[in-house]
Amino acid sequence: MSRKVKLAVGIVFVVLVGIIVFSTMNLSRYECEVCVEFKGRTSCRMAAGSTREEAVRTATDNACADIASGMTDNIACGHTPPKSVRWLRP
Repeated sequence: MSRKVKLAVGIVFVVLVGIIVFSTMNLSRYECEVCVEFKGRTSCRMAAGSTREEAVRTATDNACADIASGMTDNIACGHTPPKSVRWLRP
């Protein structure tokens, strides 16, 4: 390959890496800590997401995975309103 082709390939690669890094950093726009109480047990977990709803849902699912046993309990826990939501990065 000629030097110009190598330079062009290098520039395209750097631009693509830059786009990927920038878009990845922008995905976690919202960050929160959610506490869930289910069947007398409480768990708090942090999560991030591109929307507020996504961040709360992810943190709730993570907290429920810690305190619920089995798929049925996990689904029921996921439908339980959070005990508290604390926004770390609104």
